[in-house]
Amino acid sequence: MSTGTTSATSAKSALITGCSSGMGRRTALALHRLGYHVYATARRPETLAELEAQGLTTLALDVTDEKSMAAAVAQVEAEHGAVDLLVNNAAYGLHLPVELASPEEVRAQFETNVFGLVRMTQLVLPGMRRAGQGRIVNISSMGGRFSPPGGAFYHATKHAVEAVSDSLRLEVAPFGVKVVVVQPGPTITEFAGTAVDTMQLGPTDDPYAGFRAELADMYANRSFRRRNGAVPAEAATKVIVRAATTRNPRARYAIGMVARSTMIARRLLPDAAFDALMRRSFPIPSTA
Repeated sequence: MSTGTTSATSAKSALITGCSSGMGRRTALALHRLGYHVYATARRPETLAELEAQGLTTLALDVTDEKSMAAAVAQVEAEHGAVDLLVNNAAYGLHLPVELASPEEVRAQFETNVFGLVRMTQLVLPGMRRAGQGRIVNISSMGGRFSPPGGAFYHATKHAVEAVSDSLRLEVAPFGVKVVVVQPGPTITEFAGTAVDTMQLGPTDDPYAGFRAELADMYANRSFRRRNGAVPAEAATKVIVRAATTRNPRARYAIGMVARSTMIARRLLPDAAFDALMRRSFPIPSTA
């Protein structure tokens, strides 16, 4: 654990989960440059050494562990009185056919992507209410608005984040707390690699083996490429920072044309037409 150089009395506090890589890491650095006292957290604090060297405060925080979540919030409140900004970023993507995912895998997906986000929110809200202000930025996904083959449980968690955020936004507005959802589309980060790893779980002779192999190839070699509409991590970070800092934020910020166009299609098309679009865009299991 390291204490950054920014004065706790003059800077707003920002507590960010999932800073070991990707958008969480970049968001932590960007807010630090803007003068926030950033508490960058990760399940494995050794992954935060670079952020610590740049003057950020780094903390161990596992969003599936109550003690580590409570300890991180307690430290920020001891030094600032309250968490001014919470960015719920920690998440990963389980990508398996519904039939193949074990109950343990499904529970673990929800523990990280939903229950951890909810608990972090619960822990910071009393301090925010006392302060009469605060902001919670929940990193959802375009996947919070539709669900393609192979992505049932990851997308289910993001649907849940959207629902929680909608209720929360109305509940806490009277206390001066703003809730913002960010919906990235395909973004050039380490996320695709983690998703591909989960697609390769299990035996190679199951009825979905060919489908899983095609889906892994699509994620590894096509979906997360700039030529196919994926957004550079730096551009996505700018949107997150805008959602976190603009005076009057929108309820939602979509990132990238793929996200915007797909969510519009889901809203406007009948189910049968959208299913056809998914079949053209994603591999489908074969019975041959």
